[in-house]
Amino acid sequence: MAEKEETDPKTQPKSDSENVGVNAQKVLDGLNEFLDPSFLGNFMRERLHLSDDVDESGKQVLDEVSVEGVARYIKDNKCKNIITMAGAGISTSAGIPDFRSEGSGLYDNLQKYNLPCPEAIFTIDYFHENPKPFFVLAKELFPGTLTPTPCHYFIRMLHDKGLLLRHYTQNIDTLERISGLPDDKVVEAHGTFHTSHCLTCKKQYTLEWMKEKIFSDVVPQCEETDCEGVVKPDIVFFGEALPKRFADCVGPDFENCDLLIIMGTSLKVQPFASLSSRVSKDCPRLYINLQAADPAPAGFLAFFMPTSSFDFDSEKKYRDVFKQATCDDGCQQLADLIGWGKELKTLIKTETEKINKENAKSEKPEKVKAV
Repeated sequence: MAEKEETDPKTQPKSDSENVGVNAQKVLDGLNEFLDPSFLGNFMRERLHLSDDVDESGKQVLDEVSVEGVARYIKDNKCKNIITMAGAGISTSAGIPDFRSEGSGLYDNLQKYNLPCPEAIFTIDYFHENPKPFFVLAKELFPGTLTPTPCHYFIRMLHDKGLLLRHYTQNIDTLERISGLPDDKVVEAHGTFHTSHCLTCKKQYTLEWMKEKIFSDVVPQCEETDCEGVVKPDIVFFGEALPKRFADCVGPDFENCDLLIIMGTSLKVQPFASLSSRVSKDCPRLYINLQAADPAPAGFLAFFMPTSSFDFDSEKKYRDVFKQATCDDGCQQLADLIGWGKELKTLIKTETEKINKENAKSEKPEKVKAV
């Protein structure tokens, strides 16, 4: 038998599919260079017959583009419709890991689940195939073992003072509800543990029912006759649509927003990340986080992925303020500047004591310390 001749793959002609991929990439590269944001803007103005002298920039409503300026803006009653946007960073001091922090983030600590990739644990197709890893993780994250943070109580204080239009959260831990924020003030963009549904017959189950199943180390199954479907918390997995309430509230809320406060989110997940671009161009935006958001995508991608395009540093900045701090520290400092500092600390102390009393009545009380 003749010996099979070895060849260098690099010298072999590309297959039709490989050539298509290479050619497509060249086209996209060319488009990305050609279709920059300014070109797209000019193109749309021309097609829609808009005047070239339209001023696309907003006006500065802060007396100073700083945290102090934002505090005076609130203190002087110049805003009445504040929207807060939050991610995992507002809950880390409650013991919940965030997703992307190097070394300590949730995605860096999932090796024990033998996942094909870290994100699989929150992917609906993988959940259908193997729900067990999610419910093992859910036991660690379950809201019944947690207490709200100072940041949660700052948001609650905005509501108590009649200033909070809505709170949008990526979190599924229900800590906003535990802090005393009314349901109608919360939009849980990625769903919540508060309710669960059978994936087969759609029967709804309560938080208490789901908690009992999770802490019994079993995969929750529907209790309806002749139904053995898996019951899943109403959190949004990759591959699922966002809640209807999200779509219903976003338009009118962000049109009326006069101050946007963003906390503890890297603004990487769409469509949540693009919300910050939906406020008016005059609306001030305060971003509290340990790191600033990544720059917006440029060129071709910018047309399809609207982003915040924050300007924290240029000479032309007029509304965007970045406070590099933990969410708890940033909120306390903002409260101090407004004149609410002592009031916030009292609220935290009072609510923490209330939670401790409720825990003392349970079979397994859990002591909570005020942060």
